[in-house]
Amino acid sequence: MSTASDARFWDRTSRKYATAAIADQAGYERTLNRTRALLEPHYRVLELGCGTGTTALQLAGHVQSYLATDISAGMIAIAEEKRAADADPALFFRTATAQALASEAGQFDAVLGFNYLHLVRDLPGTLRHIHALLAAGGLFISKTPCLGDMNPLIRLALLPAMRAIGKASYAGVFRAAELSEYICAAGFDILATEVHATKGNEARPYIVARRR
Repeated sequence: MSTASDARFWDRTSRKYATAAIADQAGYERTLNRTRALLEPHYRVLELGCGTGTTALQLAGHVQSYLATDISAGMIAIAEEKRAADADPALFFRTATAQALASEAGQFDAVLGFNYLHLVRDLPGTLRHIHALLAAGGLFISKTPCLGDMNPLIRLALLPAMRAIGKASYAGVFRAAELSEYICAAGFDILATEVHATKGNEARPYIVARRR
């Protein structure tokens, strides 16, 4: 398995993903509202792992510029279709990874990663790239499933079985405390850790961190 195979998986599932309902709409709205409150009108924003652009379309109108990226060209194609129907001059979509954006180091005031960090194969390396992409004092805002804090049957049985039949992508396993350690080690100070879920005991912390 590789980054290229991850991209092919998301390409194959992009249309189904685009039609899936948000499991916790109230929790999602809470995340949107909290993020809007953190973003300033002059901000240059980068979103990593934007999927089909739902969040980007909600937030782009509140900032100076918004670049939304995803590893999957299929996801980005759907996002572009959505943008054509609801054009926003501040919003741009691109097929890219954090590593591929290295030439744009220091150009963003905020980097967003929602349901993203558990999908990257090199978490410490990705966090270092995110740190480099941010301007001094820039914000990294994430909301990440921490599989290490979830039911062990999910990570030990369900996910491996689904991957074996091509129904799930790579997913890294870590606890929320470990994720915080990774973020701090990459050069960030954590300003807030919140839970936005309104259903069940979802282990998906919303973390606001500032580049040191």
